[in-house]
Amino acid sequence: MFTKVSVSKISQLYFEGKVSSRQIDLGDGQKRTLGVMQQGQYRFSTNEAEVMTILSGEVEVKLAGENQFTPYKYDQEFHVPSNSYFDIKVLQVTDYICRYIG
Repeated sequence: MFTKVSVSKISQLYFEGKVSSRQIDLGDGQKRTLGVMQQGQYRFSTNEAEVMTILSGEVEVKLAGENQFTPYKYDQEFHVPSNSYFDIKVLQVTDYICRYIG
C-alpha cells in the first residue's frame, strides 16, 4: 500500500499529442511517469537517468551512441543515462512507466 502518493491531474503531451504522460510522486522523493505512446518514431532527451519499463505494446529503442534499434515488449525495460537521449520506434500503441534514478 502506498501513502502520500500524488498523481498529476494534467498530462504532459508531446509530439502533437501522440505521447502523453502523468507524473506520480511517491511521497518519499521518488517519482515516476506513467504514459501512453501512439505508433510513430520519437526522440526523447533526458536530464536524469531513467529506467523505462514497457507495460504493453511493442517498441524498438536506440540509445545514444548505439548503431541499431533493440526490440522491447511487455515487462522488458531499458536504462537511459542522464543528460542523454534515445530514439524510439513505437510499433504498437504502448503503455509504459518510467522510473527516475538520479
